[in-house]
Amino acid sequence: MRTPTLPARLGAEFLGTFWLVFGGCGSAIFAAKFLSTDADKVQLGIGFVGVALAFGLTVLTMAYAVGGVSGGHFNPAVTLGLVAGKRFPIKDALPYIVTQVVAGLVAGLVLYVIATGKDGFTATGHFAANGYGANSPGGYSLLAAFVAEFVLTAFFLYVILGATHDRAPKGFAPLAIGLALTLIHLISIPITNTSVNPARSTAVAFFNGAGAPGQLWLFWVAPILGALFAGATFAAITGVDRSDEDIEGEVAAARR
Repeated sequence: MRTPTLPARLGAEFLGTFWLVFGGCGSAIFAAKFLSTDADKVQLGIGFVGVALAFGLTVLTMAYAVGGVSGGHFNPAVTLGLVAGKRFPIKDALPYIVTQVVAGLVAGLVLYVIATGKDGFTATGHFAANGYGANSPGGYSLLAAFVAEFVLTAFFLYVILGATHDRAPKGFAPLAIGLALTLIHLISIPITNTSVNPARSTAVAFFNGAGAPGQLWLFWVAPILGALFAGATFAAITGVDRSDEDIEGEVAAARR
């Protein structure tokens, strides 16, 4: 099978990252809390569990749909973690990251257009942004947010690297990766609103305002450091050295 060209791979990354932001952040903006229109105001929203599932499902579905083309990164931290693990060529990292950030911002813009179509909606402070301190859903400190994002991103990379190993059950890598992202959100939505993905954080921070742009640095630094740590240590911890083997083939195999 012919190796996809770089433009084709970037197109796949655009679609996957757009879907992640649109589906994940969209579920938080539109559906996390939704009251019925009757007098009892019954809560019909999906809550934290629903949002966590939405993020996991975006990655799962797009990993099956286009992961065989691009490897299904959809996340600058994942791209850099795979570079650190010698599973992705460094020369392609910058085009991937730029594409992911642009796709996220386009998804954020589409969400903004839809959200402001409702009378009375204000994006400020209500646009699924990540934050710490006063901007943390649970009031968690900068240190707590940093540690959570570092550790959770590192384990996300460990799952990706392990699930795409040739000894792992065939065809299940996207399922494992999607469920891992769901679990990550179940743990950390109250802490930071869950990033583990700089493109996802950037996508909504500037629409959200309310201090989110000023805190965006943490949601680049912590996930990237966590991913680099995992990529650099996976082989030493597990004894599995797959240097210079891209994950695209394994993800492609999962689609057969």
